[in-house]
Amino acid sequence: MTSPTLLGVSGALRQGSTNSMLVREAARLFEPGAFVFADIRMPLYDGDLEAETGLPPEAQRLCDQILAADAIVISTPEYNANLPGVLKNALDWISRSKPAPMAGKPVAILSAAAGRAGGVRGQFSLRHCLTPFRPRVIQGMEVAIAGSGQAFDDAGRLRDDTGIALLQALMDELKSMV
Repeated sequence: MTSPTLLGVSGALRQGSTNSMLVREAARLFEPGAFVFADIRMPLYDGDLEAETGLPPEAQRLCDQILAADAIVISTPEYNANLPGVLKNALDWISRSKPAPMAGKPVAILSAAAGRAGGVRGQFSLRHCLTPFRPRVIQGMEVAIAGSGQAFDDAGRLRDDTGIALLQALMDELKSMV
């Protein structure tokens, strides 16, 4: 069997985002045959825009990437106790695609945040938002990196052995679902 393709989604757009670093660390530990880092920059969902032109090319590309992936890892920051609007917007566009690209896909959820809870409320809201997509979201093992500004070295690698072990266990479980 060939090595699986992993799609990584970061809910943060900021260059140097710790959630983007966490997605890349997850991919390193997953050891995919191919890794694609998704870009969720796209117009705000607008039913009139959709009626005029269909899915924007950015949203269609993301849907195509989801369909092509064997597994998905999503890392979400926590903005005001929720997932960020940019990630929710991407999900809103994905929901308009047929066939439903996430249905049945194995998904792992992660988070990195400056606060001491590491973004677990962002994870909770993301889990809720994913419900209508019918993916196979891994339950349990929450990988939530607290104090994320100091959690990575200059190469973007996690510093904490416990965090690395948790992330490895989550990636092993994700890989077993492929």
